[in-house]
Amino acid sequence: MSTEAATGGLNEYIAHHLTHNVVTFGTGFHLDTWAVSLALGLLFVLWFGLKARKATAGVPSKGQAFVEIIVEFIDGQVKDTFHGDRRTVTPLALTIFMWIVFMNTMDLIPLDLPGWLVQTTAGHEVAHHTYFRMVPTADLNTTFALSVSVFFILIGHAISAKGGFGFGKELLTAPFHAHGPMAFVLAPVNLFMNIIEWLVKPVSLAMRLFGNMYGGELVFMLIAGLLAGWVTFVPGIIANTAWAIFHILIILLQAFIFMILTVVYIAGARESH
Repeated sequence: MSTEAATGGLNEYIAHHLTHNVVTFGTGFHLDTWAVSLALGLLFVLWFGLKARKATAGVPSKGQAFVEIIVEFIDGQVKDTFHGDRRTVTPLALTIFMWIVFMNTMDLIPLDLPGWLVQTTAGHEVAHHTYFRMVPTADLNTTFALSVSVFFILIGHAISAKGGFGFGKELLTAPFHAHGPMAFVLAPVNLFMNIIEWLVKPVSLAMRLFGNMYGGELVFMLIAGLLAGWVTFVPGIIANTAWAIFHILIILLQAFIFMILTVVYIAGARESH
């Protein structure tokens, strides 16, 4: 348990762990979020890339078999949801799922580990003023960056399937299809409703993932802060372990939901109203 939580108060403890390591480039840049996200993305690419290069047609190794199970699972989910050409959709779904799982899993790392490492190497005073949040998906910047990327991918799929003219026409004519003068009257209404429908998708993706991971991170902070000290050391370990076991389900489920909704949205973007 953290000595900081025992001596500095719960509010100070939580405020410290909710503060990002910020570098100022005109606006605040969350260095910790960027660094962890990049490292985990590269780890995913390296892991799956090496397994793909070493893959054999014979009896696979345990590592290759595990990767194949993941790929087949994702491809099966895409196949059940999206009935078009899956050659680009399945890799996208796989990347989204694994990257979010990796980022969500950072919530299982002990909260005070970064501070302890800094304190061990640079001293307590430096550690007290060093901020580092380990969970990129508990940062709204990350979840919105992911969802905005998905948003532009959806537009690309819609234009690819319907053409620029067809996509624009659909924005003005659906969902209230009309002919003659009424088509011009309802065009602004259709456009407004379609804009809302398109914008709701990335916002819902981002807020759902952020809300669940931020809440989970906060529960870990509350447990660590309330049960800090030697007297409550064992109850704190038990409580953290119990929440971590339950949180594993949230980690996987949120990654799956983000991935499957992306595929559903892609399928919808390629269909006509």
